[in-house]
Parts: sequence; C-alpha cells; structure tokens
Amino acid sequence: MINRIRDIRREKKLTLADVGARCSPPTTAQTIGRLETGTRQLSLTWMNRIAAALGVEPELLVRSAGGDTPRFVARLTADGAEALPAPRDAILPTMLGGDHPMVVLAIESPAGLYRAGDQIWLRQYGTEDSARLLNRDVLVPRSGGRFAFGRMIDRDEHRVALLPPDPGQRQIVIDNPAWIAAAEMLVRPL
Repeated sequence: MINRIRDIRREKKLTLADVGARCSPPTTAQTIGRLETGTRQLSLTWMNRIAAALGVEPELLVRSAGGDTPRFVARLTADGAEALPAPRDAILPTMLGGDHPMVVLAIESPAGLYRAGDQIWLRQYGTEDSARLLNRDVLVPRSGGRFAFGRMIDRDEHRVALLPPDPGQRQIVIDNPAWIAAAEMLVRPL
C-alpha cells in the first residue's frame, strides 16, 4: 500500500505542522513527516487521526501500488500549458474536506447553463447559514422526498425562495427546509 498523506496535505495547502496541530491529540510535524514517508508505520489509529485532521475519509490515505490514480501532470497559465515540476495525484471531489458534507446533483436534461451529463457538487449547510448562500445555485429538500434547484433569491427565518435555472419559470418557495446545499463545483464531460 502507498501512503497518500503528502499528496492530500499539499492539495489542501497545509504544512506538516498544520496537520500535526489539527490532530487530536496534537502531534509534531516530525511525526507527520515520518508517517508520510513511511519511516514510521501508518497504523489504523494514525490513519483515523490524520484523516480527521485533513478532513477526508481514512481509506483515502492509502492506495494499492498498482492502482491507476488520476494525476495532475500540467497546469494552464496565461503563457499556455506547462508541465508541473512533478506529477501528483488528483484529489477527488469527495476529498475536498470541510465541515459540511457534499452531495451531488446529476443533470439529465439541459437546464439554464447546465448541460445533460453535468454533475453539480454541492456543499450541504444548515439553514442558519442561509444568509451567505444568497444569489448562489442551491439544492433544497422539499416534502415527500422531492427537491428544488435554482438560484436562491430570498430568505427569511422559515423559508427560502429559489429561481429555477430555465428562463420564464416562477420562483419556488420552500418552507422550513432541513438543509440547503450550495453549488461548489461543476463536473462536465467534454
């Protein structure tokens, strides 16, 4: 098994000391470095501690030696495509971390700017966070296992108003939603 701690830590722009401080109980940067390089064995206890510090699932910290993991090999700058100093593993959207879980909306029929085949990755928040989600595309649960999707245009203590993505549609008002998920990433096949 190959350890992916360094790749995930670098993708999240954290130092060894940052990860050590986020562990519970905190540990040293030297210990994290030894676990990354394999000079210290990565036990299940350490996997759980480091995964929590990085905000990922523990199983994402390791991969098999023969596994084909997508890799970043280049970046596009104002001067064109250029090679990275060294390829690195691509961190999947479920590994973006954060305190709030991710949900995914699959687009099967074109709607507004979205195309069939698109996936919208959304971060799920409680309704107490709704003020900062104004003017963002959101997914909101409705009664009976249904959902509403659109641009959040209004909110008050007990309800939110969404404008669907297709032009000419009327706003949707949802009373007392259990949560609101804000669009964070679009995955689009070419």
